[in-house]
Amino acid sequence: MANSKHDTGLQLRSTVTAEGVLELSLARIPTPTPGPGEVVVRVEASPLNPSDLALLLAGADLSTLKSTGTREAPVTTATVSPEVVRALSARIGQALPVGNEGAGVVVAAGSSDAAQALLGKAVSIIGGAMYSQYRCLSVEQCLQLPADTTPEQGASWFVNPLTALGMVETMRREGHSALIHTAAASNLGQMLQKVCSKDGVRLINVVRKPEQAALLRSLGAEYVCDSSQPTFMQDLIEAAAATSATIAFDAIGGGKLAGQLLTAMEAAANRRQEGYSRYGSTIHKQVYIYGGLDRSPTVLSRSFGMAWGVGGWLLTPFLQKAGADTAQRLRSRVASELKTTFASSYQRRVSLREALQPEVIASYGKQATGAKCLITPQVE
Repeated sequence: MANSKHDTGLQLRSTVTAEGVLELSLARIPTPTPGPGEVVVRVEASPLNPSDLALLLAGADLSTLKSTGTREAPVTTATVSPEVVRALSARIGQALPVGNEGAGVVVAAGSSDAAQALLGKAVSIIGGAMYSQYRCLSVEQCLQLPADTTPEQGASWFVNPLTALGMVETMRREGHSALIHTAAASNLGQMLQKVCSKDGVRLINVVRKPEQAALLRSLGAEYVCDSSQPTFMQDLIEAAAATSATIAFDAIGGGKLAGQLLTAMEAAANRRQEGYSRYGSTIHKQVYIYGGLDRSPTVLSRSFGMAWGVGGWLLTPFLQKAGADTAQRLRSRVASELKTTFASSYQRRVSLREALQPEVIASYGKQATGAKCLITPQVE
């Protein structure tokens, strides 16, 4: 590369051994010379999303975290149960880079006009391995940021914003008119509330604390149901009846919440159905699980008839199925509303080395609402 200071950079990696040990480490890796349609980005900010944590921490027991190695070559380990090791057999022994998205400045560019046009520009990027100081990417993986937008403001441009838009798009494509979202006070949940308010979509927000309910109402939410309240199920049924919501996106995954969502939507649907049927309402009710905040089994107590479904939902398969035109339309909206509808907030910023410290891992590993963490790879 023309500038030798970009020749190598640190990269955070996660390895699970056959012996049941998670190893988090920093590796110094060479930075590839960009091809004609590629650029090298100096990564300045990358968020820790739940999907990143799943790869990074691999379901390890965080109470067993301990540090080894040196400052120049730190290593942090934790115990992984035999059950998890079996589930992760495809990645055993591989030192995997982590980080779905980020933002930074283009410091080297290939010969194509599109690559050269990005040289020196701040860009948002997608493509994995973002907990790195430098990334070589194709220009198609970059979104040039407006001149008044910082890399930190553009770091969370992909996962949460496009997930929020993807949920609304899925709702419309599958013939529903209103939706339910759990863990709704998260950065993603706040974005979804703003999208629904702007687009006139009826949204039921499910939260776990009164202060989270207050936060969403301050953003204009009309329907907020607090699962910590004794009236939760009745509140959820009334909200489903008022909105006619028949699709839900669940970030919790485990426990009985998915079944409760179906039960509430069924109770509301029965109010609109004439006559009795032993098979329940004929209105289809769908719950998509897109997260795993609760790793326990998903419990369904069958009290919601026969017209229902539970499935998984992930952003990348959705975008692939939706097609290039839809994906570009959604990306363009994110770019135009990056500092408003899709603005993210962070409680903590940590360097690559700090991200390996057990006390820091214990903090961001909780996945607590309102405690989003930002990785800053250039900070030594």
